[in-house]
Amino acid sequence: MPFDSARAAPDRFAKTLEATRSLAPGLLLCAAVVLVAEGLQALEVVLFGRAWLESLVLAILLGTVLRSLWTPPKHYAAGIAFSAKMLLEIAVMLLGASLSLKAILVAGPGLLAGIACVVAMALTVSYGIGRALGLPRKMAVLVACGNSICGNSAIAAAAPIIGADAKDVASSIAFTAVLGVLVVLGLPFLVPLLGLTELQYGVLAGLTVYAVPQVLAATAPVAALSVQVGTLVKLVRVLMLGPVVLGLSLVAGRAGGRKPPLSRLVPWFIIGFLALAGLRAAGAVPEVALGPIATVAGILTVLSMAALGLGVDVRVVARAGVRVTATVVLSLLALGLAALGLIHLLRIG
Repeated sequence: MPFDSARAAPDRFAKTLEATRSLAPGLLLCAAVVLVAEGLQALEVVLFGRAWLESLVLAILLGTVLRSLWTPPKHYAAGIAFSAKMLLEIAVMLLGASLSLKAILVAGPGLLAGIACVVAMALTVSYGIGRALGLPRKMAVLVACGNSICGNSAIAAAAPIIGADAKDVASSIAFTAVLGVLVVLGLPFLVPLLGLTELQYGVLAGLTVYAVPQVLAATAPVAALSVQVGTLVKLVRVLMLGPVVLGLSLVAGRAGGRKPPLSRLVPWFIIGFLALAGLRAAGAVPEVALGPIATVAGILTVLSMAALGLGVDVRVVARAGVRVTATVVLSLLALGLAALGLIHLLRIG
């Protein structure tokens, strides 16, 4: 047995080394996009005195433009996927340490119930719009879940339950990725147009933006409070995936759908985020550690933004079809109006 263990150790090391090598091309490509984004941000400061587009947003834009003009060879795929998923999830988890209890209390206790109501309304309205515009039932469900809860994750969780085919899933996810980038770029302009406070904008972003990383990109140019509140609201919205998937399971159980694993209902990084937020509230996270944690989270976030951009091909919008495009856009507008209504109803200031 000791001899077998001794032989297994080099094998494990070789596999780890091979896995690392497979990630390197994609990681280096993402890093290159980030370096260009940082350079453009520095150029903005020199030319205009401030950065109108931060490196976080520039990384998404550059990655998207690059991906739309050039399809990376297969050996880049592993590193890009790792950056877009694992590095991002680690960054989101680390953000829990920066979430202050004050931000949660300022938002108000009624916000949790309000988020649940907005999600329920958005699901109903989005599905209704899709069906009214002639989308098949399963496609309408996928669009409604992606729009109302958490984009790709919700689509991936709902698809096996309702028995959606691969084409519908791919179309929904691709379109969500493209529109999500457009929302990230356009949403900050609502701050001056609507006279939103940092807290109000955080709630709006958390309720309307599709994915957690996109919330970070949409709120970072505005304020740290917007990032904190937006992330919190978005994660509460993501947690609604569990009840929604359970409901779909009950409705579609007779149709041969299968229940997704628990890890899809409550991802590990959300648990980590909440755990770190709890430790921060209890004073268990040393103040001296907050700066380095925030720095690491920031670096990982920008890298993941570049990776997300490299996974977006804007040409999919032209192939999505008028009905899908109209459904997603109208559903997003309805979600935004509901979010603004909630902000005014709860008098979030």
